[in-house]
Amino acid sequence: MAGTTKTEKIRQKELSQPDTFQKAGTEASDWLAQRQKIIGLAAGVLILGGVGVAIASEVSKRGEEKAAMALGQALTILDRPVEGVQPAQPGDTEKPFASVTERDQELVKALDAFRKEHGGTRSSATAALTEGNAQFRLGNYPGAQAAFAEFLKGAAQNDPLRAEAFEGQGYALEAEGKFDDAIKAFEQMNAAGGAFLVGMGDYHKARMLILLGKKEEAAQVLTKLTAAHPNTAAARQAGERLAVLASEGVKIPAPEAPAAPAAAPAPVAE
Repeated sequence: MAGTTKTEKIRQKELSQPDTFQKAGTEASDWLAQRQKIIGLAAGVLILGGVGVAIASEVSKRGEEKAAMALGQALTILDRPVEGVQPAQPGDTEKPFASVTERDQELVKALDAFRKEHGGTRSSATAALTEGNAQFRLGNYPGAQAAFAEFLKGAAQNDPLRAEAFEGQGYALEAEGKFDDAIKAFEQMNAAGGAFLVGMGDYHKARMLILLGKKEEAAQVLTKLTAAHPNTAAARQAGERLAVLASEGVKIPAPEAPAAPAAAPAPVAE
């Protein structure tokens, strides 16, 4: 930076003085010579920095692999039999869980310990989604919301499972009677999931509107859903809801007519 400053001063003030200009050039050469070792060291630091990045990348890769293996081990809990639900298979050596609740309690405990040890990995985010579902089944709705939020924080923006996490958040909020907040979660499903759970965000939103007593508004959402996403699970469920609303005397809006095709451009006269 010192050499550059001096050069700028020369250009601005001393260009008309050849002797001074020559002196400045000599000083600049001396300045560079005196700093050859520093420049060399800096280059070495850059090279070592590149090596450091490579090492860090490899360490990160190994950390992800280790975390994936640990997560697989934790999820073996789901393979254990449950009395009356998931019968034991020939060769099973582990004692069956007495109930699904007992299994989910053990699963949450294992996943919580896993996430503490492997926080920041992709597997940790995956574990948060699984834990959120287990927490919901256990009736721990705040815990479920927190776990789903952790998944959304760590998952890639294009991860289709984000739709499932938003759905889980909505269900947990619904269970607490927070219907307006649930709508906000469900509204994010469509953009998050793409082709995954298509239309289900609108379907759940309509359900919440019905619970809020806004049945006509719900009918509008459901009607638009059936038109926008025909032949989907969401559209079929929406049709069933519309039938129930109609039986209750709710006015069902007519489906919107499809947009007319754009007119062909007029020929250009030659």
